[in-house]
Amino acid sequence: MRYYIIAGEASGDLHGANLMHGLLAHDPSCEIRFWGGDRMAAQGGTLVRDYRDNAVMGIVEVLGRLGSILRNLRFCKQDILSWKPDAVILIDYPGFNLKIARFAHRHGFKVFYYIPPKVWARGERRIRLLKEYVDRTFIIFPFEVPYFKSRGLDVIYNGNPLTDNIDSTPSVHLSRSAFLSSHSLADDGREIIALLAGSRKMEVDYLLPRLVKAVTIITRKTGRRFRFLLAAAPSISPEYYRKYLDGNTEIEIICGDTYGVLSHAAAAAVSSGTASLEAAIIGTPQVVCYGMNPVTYAIARMVVRLDTISLANMILGKHIFRELLQGECTPGNIAAELLRMTDDRAYRGRMISDYAEMREKLGEKDSATRTAADMERIIKEQ
Repeated sequence: MRYYIIAGEASGDLHGANLMHGLLAHDPSCEIRFWGGDRMAAQGGTLVRDYRDNAVMGIVEVLGRLGSILRNLRFCKQDILSWKPDAVILIDYPGFNLKIARFAHRHGFKVFYYIPPKVWARGERRIRLLKEYVDRTFIIFPFEVPYFKSRGLDVIYNGNPLTDNIDSTPSVHLSRSAFLSSHSLADDGREIIALLAGSRKMEVDYLLPRLVKAVTIITRKTGRRFRFLLAAAPSISPEYYRKYLDGNTEIEIICGDTYGVLSHAAAAAVSSGTASLEAAIIGTPQVVCYGMNPVTYAIARMVVRLDTISLANMILGKHIFRELLQGECTPGNIAAELLRMTDDRAYRGRMISDYAEMREKLGEKDSATRTAADMERIIKEQ
């Protein structure tokens, strides 16, 4: 089998790597050509484009990169025609991938969408595109099953692969001392607070200055009670984070071990997205912090129909943790919420109990492996 996979951001690279692992387990001789990142590259195959060269979100931001996006679309279409895969597998990234879905379908290629657009938030018209141009859609959130089926789209749900990914990470099973030692840090007994500023530069640009100020506020109130570990996303260099630290020696950067940082933290301030769901699966009390270009945010408020932006809250159907969005995302609010999660035992306990209920809803393990098996089966059947 020959698979052409397209992932356009850090979370897609993570899910793509899990899926590639499953595909190769079923068929070690299969060929994979992909758009992705380091995690996917570690599985093998041929990297066509690194997602870090193309990752962009927001209406204003996309307009600024339109020429580059159109060039990549033209190249991708030609690359698919030249390589002739048995299936094109699209992972999220809808602005780009839905255009590829239409192209691939019209040229006779089988099209699978793994993690489709979040049409339940906005853009429900895209359901028609999924029906028309995608052979099968594979979802990873339980609440999507009734939503898509009620709209006539036959979807496959095999659980969420993040559970397996986290469980297979060695650092989450270490003691705190052993974890810190693995990063050449001594354990001084202080509680750890995790800082996750995002996987895109525009997210870091917005959130990290606010996190740095929140750390200063907490340190002034509590002295050196806490140790602050900034989990660097693989898509961004440590140097990019350091320019925002402004000489703050309380913040230490940890590269390549987000799960380890979350697992050993008493609380976390997390940029919205996959990282928030990962924190919930691990069981780390968190506050979600998010903001963007004011024009983009104003437009988003008009089109997004949800009262929460966090996947864990959506899965359980309630607000497990607080979300500080745009104007509410201030250093003072972030600091106050982090201190509440470390000091208010009842508040913290309710959050951890809700996490356990959410994990039950995610379903069985080996999600990506079962999805890979379904894809191979469908190709052979038709």
